[in-house]
Amino acid sequence: MIRPVVSSLLLIACAATAHAAPELVIVNFGGANGAAQRKAFYEPFERTSGAKVVAVEYNGEQARVKAMVEARKVTWDVVEVESPDLSRGCDEGLYERVDWSKLGGKAAYLPAAVHDCGVGAFMWSTVMAYDTSRFPGGGPKTWADFWDVKRFPGKRGLRKGARYALEFALLADGVKPADVYKVLATRDGADRAFRRLTELAPHLQWWEAGAQPVQWLVANDVAITSAYNGRIDAARREGRPLAVVWAGSLYDFDYWAVPKGSPNRDLALRYIATAGVPDHQAAFARLMPYGPTVPQAVARIDAETLKHLPSTPANMTDALKFDARFWADQGEVLEKRFAAWAAR
Repeated sequence: MIRPVVSSLLLIACAATAHAAPELVIVNFGGANGAAQRKAFYEPFERTSGAKVVAVEYNGEQARVKAMVEARKVTWDVVEVESPDLSRGCDEGLYERVDWSKLGGKAAYLPAAVHDCGVGAFMWSTVMAYDTSRFPGGGPKTWADFWDVKRFPGKRGLRKGARYALEFALLADGVKPADVYKVLATRDGADRAFRRLTELAPHLQWWEAGAQPVQWLVANDVAITSAYNGRIDAARREGRPLAVVWAGSLYDFDYWAVPKGSPNRDLALRYIATAGVPDHQAAFARLMPYGPTVPQAVARIDAETLKHLPSTPANMTDALKFDARFWADQGEVLEKRFAAWAAR
């Protein structure tokens, strides 16, 4: 009598396993960004695909992707990757090549969102920000103003590292956005940027985590700081009197990438396609003030939201596109020089 019962239980278990929803492991940077991705991207994908999204948070540790790929034990299916890591990882064979025919073609996306190994997820920006109550007569408008501690007194916040700091130093020194990387690629140009940082050094406070600039502004620890636009907007929505200066902002994209050897490559591409649906991109922008990578999404976004997106044309005037290839090629030398400079 035991055998039929056991056999029945095995049949039930096998049937349940056979009909279990497939799982797709998606890796993101967490926080409000991750929460917005769940509402705008994951939930629609789960409804239409029947799959279950398993969200994993990380801090951009590409070494974890590399270890999986080299061991041929890939457990991540889609990873949100920053542009320098995407370029480097693509060169190293860590990510699958994108089959754009399954995503509606390259023309469906902004040109900068198209990569051999990645698909633009959203556009974000590093901006200048300040507390409006600190400067009732009018706040800074350029990076030259950021360097002007007499006219705009107080501490300054910058992200610790050569990236971004050197670009902003050259903008403050009068270099046009279109020429920044041409200048920085030369020895004289790098010297010029470091001289400007040296001038401001006594007034600088270096941040390393994205939450710090907002915290410092609110606590009145700094008067002006560089910051991620999404962090400033979140504080603004909470009623903080913070303002963004879009002129001279440095914008970039985060990308979806599929680790080489993912067991769910086709399902991963289906998710990426879902995340590129204009309605879903518009929903994400309303939750998180980052720009869509699909032009058709813009018409679906209300005017108030558009005012705070880095991709809005008015906000891109005099903006600088982050050059991931430049930093992939020259970043190691400049970061070492920055570390030695900062340690003095």
